[in-house]
Amino acid sequence: MQQPHPANPLLIIPARAQPRHVGVIGAGTIGPDIAYYLLGAVPGLRVTLIDIRQAAVDAALARLAEYRDKAVARGKLSAGAAQGLLAGLAGGTDYDALASCDWVLEAATEDLALKRRIFADVEARVGAAAAITSNTSSLPAARIFADLAHPERATVTHFFAPAWRNPAVEVIAWERSDPALVAWLRHFFCATGKLPLVTADAPCFMLDRVFDNWCNEAALLLGDATANEIDTVATEFVHAGPFFVLNLAHGNPIIVETNTLQADEEGEHYRPAPVLRSVERWNVGAKTEVAGEQRARIRDRLLGVLLSQTVDILDRGIGDAADLDLGCRTALGFKRGPLELMRTLGDAEVTRLLARFAAERAGMPVAQRALAAYQPATSHILVDEVAAEGSSLVVVITLRRPEAMNSLHDAMTDEILAAIRARQADPAVAGFVITGYGTKAFCSGADIGRFPSLLGHADAAAQYARDCSRLLVHLDAMAKPVVAALNGIALGGGFELAMRCHGIVAQRGAWMQLPEITLGILPGIGALAVPYRRWPQAAPVFHAMLARAERLKAAQAHELGIVDALADDPAALMKAAVARVRALSGRVERIAEGAIAVPAFEAGPAVAADGRVVSAEVVALIAAGVRDAAAATTLADALEIGYRAFGATACTAAGREGIAAFLAKRQPDFGQTG
Repeated sequence: MQQPHPANPLLIIPARAQPRHVGVIGAGTIGPDIAYYLLGAVPGLRVTLIDIRQAAVDAALARLAEYRDKAVARGKLSAGAAQGLLAGLAGGTDYDALASCDWVLEAATEDLALKRRIFADVEARVGAAAAITSNTSSLPAARIFADLAHPERATVTHFFAPAWRNPAVEVIAWERSDPALVAWLRHFFCATGKLPLVTADAPCFMLDRVFDNWCNEAALLLGDATANEIDTVATEFVHAGPFFVLNLAHGNPIIVETNTLQADEEGEHYRPAPVLRSVERWNVGAKTEVAGEQRARIRDRLLGVLLSQTVDILDRGIGDAADLDLGCRTALGFKRGPLELMRTLGDAEVTRLLARFAAERAGMPVAQRALAAYQPATSHILVDEVAAEGSSLVVVITLRRPEAMNSLHDAMTDEILAAIRARQADPAVAGFVITGYGTKAFCSGADIGRFPSLLGHADAAAQYARDCSRLLVHLDAMAKPVVAALNGIALGGGFELAMRCHGIVAQRGAWMQLPEITLGILPGIGALAVPYRRWPQAAPVFHAMLARAERLKAAQAHELGIVDALADDPAALMKAAVARVRALSGRVERIAEGAIAVPAFEAGPAVAADGRVVSAEVVALIAAGVRDAAAATTLADALEIGYRAFGATACTAAGREGIAAFLAKRQPDFGQTG
């Protein structure tokens, strides 16, 4: 289905205020987890947990206290924050406690009649303006809320386990829901660290159609393969096989329930595998070898059901293609989304897989269009238009890879570049804003990409840096302004992107860092040259950022003239960004050409700001690169010096150690590398 606009939820002007009192009905597994997320997301929030059994409520409250205490023990939560985290939490069995709620969220058993009784009790108690939502994985909103007097204020919000940590939430846009309610939920979830995905009101919605049928197909394969063999083959595509996940979530009854619903609604081919009713736990986990025809059979069947559900979801408008890919990665643990897999496999292989699956599983959906028609226009960015002044528009490009803190990779870079090229000559467009999705990160840097394969090859690594600079070089030459709106951290390549924009605005809590030195490398796509030419007064700060990975807070960057304006919230940030575009219209300044004066780096130990030893050899490469780039008579020559310095780090022992440590998820040891 088409995503309601604006595509970036934080561009929505919400029609409702932030909730002050939320009721959560159901003290089983997911209800308390939702309550814990809400308490951590909204300071001062009251949450009332209701269940028919006081013992269940008491157990849930104790569990949330355990969550809090574990977070403190692991350093995820400060003692001060922990003290007030559960202060607003109460629980009981009396529905009258919900009377003052401005949002009631039900997370009880997947029983339609029960849910209808619950919502009748809720509507009899809450105010006319209160929002009402159900956490269901399969039951359509039109059936759950059919008897409400005011169904327009109700919809489904489908969380994924564990709800306090998994970012995905499906928000259902059904025929009687108020679009303003759906918009408010999208804004609220995004502003509190979630990933809202809007879907149509079909049984099992979007992501459960993928997950449930993936698991059911695995169970149907058990006549030809063991659970362990199936899980082993599945890990080519997912981080954990279907039977491992079913064990983790005690999920067999869920698959029986949801696939029975789909079978009753859409045909017998969805009927759950009988074995799911008789097995409580699957024997998986041991390493096993699966080769030859057996691997091919399992692989084809798993890919077949994944692709079949993908084309069906998109043919029926249940969800958006980019959302489907992102949701499969974030909510379901797929390594790549199904649309990305389709691109990788190629049309001929996808056609073969769908044909084989249709032959083996009569009745299952097949593609109704050319395969290319299923691909999203963009997979990693959102594009919106915001009114600027008069009839002019500002195009807002949002980097959306929340699972990677909006880090750059080749596909995202190409999408940003294409979006700018498509509109830069449009007379109605005053300029562009680039921002990050959510509230945590503008852009956490650039993916490591092909760099590990380039270690030991200076020329190839330098060329890689040139290739990665294609967007930045385009920005350098633009006549229309591009403003970076830092909604959170900007690290490495993310800060290098921001500094090539023509203006920067930031939320007060944002900060910038060039952490490459802690990996035994240096930032190679402009940071050795550009900041010194744009903000020469801040040269000592950039020295410290490059050689010591020191953080630069937004307030200090504003004092230094690096950041043009500060904002207190997302709405103010976008207002400041649009104003900056207007101010720069027709007055875009080019990065300085010619040689410039830059102070020398101070001699001292090679130590990062956090006390870690870094590579003295790479610090020397940074200092030489900055010196030589400053002496260059053109910006192009200065950038080229940075590319070659990056290439040189590929041939250092420190570079090899830093990248090896990064890939192994350990701290690098530069004590022996120099």
